[in-house]
Amino acid sequence: MSISAAQVKELRERTGAGMMDCKKALVETNGDIEKAIDYLREKGLAKAAKKASRIAAEGLVEAYIHGGRIGVLIEVNSETDFVAKNEEFRSFVKDMAMQVAAVSPKYVKKEDVPQEEIERERAVLMQQAINEGKPEHIAEKIVEGRLNKYFEQVCLLEQAFIKDGDKKVSDVLNELISRIGENIVIRRFVRFEVGEGIEKKEENFAEEVAKQMGQN
Repeated sequence: MSISAAQVKELRERTGAGMMDCKKALVETNGDIEKAIDYLREKGLAKAAKKASRIAAEGLVEAYIHGGRIGVLIEVNSETDFVAKNEEFRSFVKDMAMQVAAVSPKYVKKEDVPQEEIERERAVLMQQAINEGKPEHIAEKIVEGRLNKYFEQVCLLEQAFIKDGDKKVSDVLNELISRIGENIVIRRFVRFEVGEGIEKKEENFAEEVAKQMGQN
């Protein structure tokens, strides 16, 4: 049967499971949300949301340098030092450092974006829609869709995972939480690029990083 995006969204919000896991669960249960929740629980994939309130104060700071031109420092927290030493956790942190290098997000999550920046972006998008000749009530819906696209550009958790474009970074994070059994939080990052802010010939270093990740 056909599974709608709204069904997947609801299941994700109720379970914290990854997008693809939610879609599969709905397909397996013919779109029945309650049965899909049970399915995810049985598979151990509906745990991430419950763990999100637990304090994560251990973890790892990862440094990634690409060709001496792009540098990233990222902090990812776990609940225990034991998990911080886990190879899968360490691999995830490295992937996140490379994601930041390749796609250059400004924030970790949507809640980190200053409200004044959101309103400024909303105003620009509204004017664009009006300039395209859209009626106001239609323009408002268009703006919300384009604003979500904006979050996908500037927020790490909303970005498509560079190693698997069918998943968001948040999906990969939730899947890791489910497998490891601890709350894991991407806390902060900083990205440097040689000559950033100085007018210069454009070179696509981010594309180089993306290619390198695809070869791993």
